Amino acid sequence: MILSSVIDHYLSHKRSLGMRFETPERMLRRFCRGAGDPEITAISSVMVSEFIRGRGTPSSTWIFRYRILTGFYRFAISRDYADCSPLPVTVPKPPRQQTPYIYSTEELCRLLEATSILGLRRRPEIPALYRTLLLLLYGTGMRIGEALRLTLQDVDLAENLITVRDTKFFKMRYVPFGTRLGKELAGHLQRRRCFPMIQGERSPFFTTHNGQPWRYTRVISLFQRIREEAEITCPIGELRPPRLHDIRHTSAMHRMLSWYRSGQDVQQLLPRLSTYLGHVDIRSTQRYLHMTPELLEAASQRYAQYARGADYEG
Repeated sequence: MILSSVIDHYLSHKRSLGMRFETPERMLRRFCRGAGDPEITAISSVMVSEFIRGRGTPSSTWIFRYRILTGFYRFAISRDYADCSPLPVTVPKPPRQQTPYIYSTEELCRLLEATSILGLRRRPEIPALYRTLLLLLYGTGMRIGEALRLTLQDVDLAENLITVRDTKFFKMRYVPFGTRLGKELAGHLQRRRCFPMIQGERSPFFTTHNGQPWRYTRVISLFQRIREEAEITCPIGELRPPRLHDIRHTSAMHRMLSWYRSGQDVQQLLPRLSTYLGHVDIRSTQRYLHMTPELLEAASQRYAQYARGADYEG
């Protein structure tokens, strides 16, 4: 059986299990094109190694390609499409996972100000568009993909509520937002209606000038320019600079910090934060929370208050 047909069967199998599998599909299709779509049994270990290695040294991309192809060939062998796996036997040590970066309030302001550099003669709307996206990501803690998949009908300005559909785990959730963010979204919506609405109220909330959805890769490349303009550099000890995704981590951390400072029961509120972020369980949320100096100070003050109360009762 030719490689593309086996890939089709594999993707159908994965999606029958409830997986979206969009990024792995793109990778597998690229592998198929590069190989020339031969019979799957004609794929050699050299072809696989060259594809996995890419242009540089082993990286997270190397590991990702290796894992996807491992799953693919496990499926192919179990269905008798292939006799053996041509994947490398020796797997290099994966690179250290990047530590989530928590932006300060001052850094967030610099990012917002830096959106002004995106202004182009033919696309003057981009700075305001990107500013709205940054504020939405911070104000709601949404994933980038979730924000880019929003449609006009998903944003209810009257109820200050966003409907997040087709999430990472194929669930729907509601995300409330505050008055200040509501005003920003209202301004964006007014500007948005000046552009084509190909699908009416189901048209993309974030769009290009011709009404098409804003692409993830485009959003990331623009953020790299913004981050450089805002002079936010690679932290000491890290190999890569802060990411746009780190705004989601920042949103969760700042919310938790505000709970500590306002004297609320953080442990009781954590499950609510988990639901708000769209996590399947609280363990996923806990991975987003890192002990920053501000959070450590707030937690220490809370413990000091508790200790004084215990001494008084004793």
